Amino acid sequence: MMKEITLPEGWTSIITTNGFEQISTTGKKVKTKECQKQGVYPVIDQGQDDISGYIDDKSKIIDVKEPVCIFGDHTRVIKWVDFSFVPGADGTKILKPLPFLIPRFAFYQLKSLDIPDKGYSRHFKFLKEIDFGIPPLAEQKVIADKLDILLAQVESTKARLERILQILKRFRQSVLTAAVSGKLTEEWREINSLGEWKNRLLKDLCRSISDGDHQAPPRADKGIPFLVISNVSNRLINFDEVSRWVPTDYYNSLKAIRKPENGDILYTVTGSFGIPVIVNTDEPFCFQRHIAIIKPNHEIVDFKFLSIYLGSPTVFKHAEEVATGTAQKTVSLNNLRNFEINVPTRKEQTEIARRVKQLFAYADTIEQQVQNALARVNNLTQSILAKAFRGELTEQWRKDNPDLISGDNSAEALLEKIKAEREAIKPEKKIQARKITA
Repeated sequence: MMKEITLPEGWTSIITTNGFEQISTTGKKVKTKECQKQGVYPVIDQGQDDISGYIDDKSKIIDVKEPVCIFGDHTRVIKWVDFSFVPGADGTKILKPLPFLIPRFAFYQLKSLDIPDKGYSRHFKFLKEIDFGIPPLAEQKVIADKLDILLAQVESTKARLERILQILKRFRQSVLTAAVSGKLTEEWREINSLGEWKNRLLKDLCRSISDGDHQAPPRADKGIPFLVISNVSNRLINFDEVSRWVPTDYYNSLKAIRKPENGDILYTVTGSFGIPVIVNTDEPFCFQRHIAIIKPNHEIVDFKFLSIYLGSPTVFKHAEEVATGTAQKTVSLNNLRNFEINVPTRKEQTEIARRVKQLFAYADTIEQQVQNALARVNNLTQSILAKAFRGELTEQWRKDNPDLISGDNSAEALLEKIKAEREAIKPEKKIQARKITA
């Protein structure tokens, strides 16, 4: 049985569809492909971006004199718009708050509504039937003002946390750059009186460098996992999201150079190229031809050091330079085999791998803390909105201002007044005189 919600004193409730006028977009909607990166008039659609592009056709514009709310029928995105714009394609619903709603208050309450997620289906039908709380106008303004301040603080905190994530990303890149340039172990190398680094080609450090089978592999409902780039894009092999398998006899027929072993390195060469992933399992699997397999000569190179080198900005820049193609750039096996690798002694390789692991573990710890904090901040937004529309943010305000929430100032009285005004200004129906015939 659904729990009945008790409204604060002076509040009333409607369904959302009765709180807004829907502005028609007929003949004005533009598709994404019609948008330009620059132009005169901004295009707003149901996507996540505030502005999806620009067009120069003035006839498409929606003239906004008072703020409106945009609802994404497919995305459930809510946007605040206080300037004239051109509506995006199908799914962009423009909602103008009616006179008994302060626009900023209406916008925040729309963001607080619990609209079921139906994927890329339509959601406006659900939004229209949700209960919408209406406080007196004076309280609406107080709520909107409080939310402006509180949510700005939340957004500021979120932005600072996201900057930390960018700093950590740059830190990892700096560590890799220092590792492959020799700066990370410069003092350590001098103390240990180790020799100079030597330039070698990747193919001279490996037993073989190949890629996945170029023939389309047979499919199976179960058997040997078949990896695609998305299964290794996070620099780890993600078997949990594998969606393709091949028969065991197909795997057995592959050449040894195409069968991964513990300590091998996978390296993406097409599309999202330049991602090295260490194989750290003895379980059999195979992979698509867009992934190369590097089998290091473990007698002359530490596979962990080699993976660090291949993942460095230095090597990625070179990979970008040699990649060919347009739709999907590809690093050819020949180019990959001829990558130049600056190689220190085995002892220093091991030390570099140890230090990078230690520094990355430190960064990972901080990142996890930041991600946890971000999750709390994101939850805080909905928590604040929920409190606002239960009347909790203005509980003391109502006690201090009883005259502003009762009698003629109550929301119910406001609705009745506006309803009466609208009835009064309705045009009288014209009575057509009958033609009298003799």
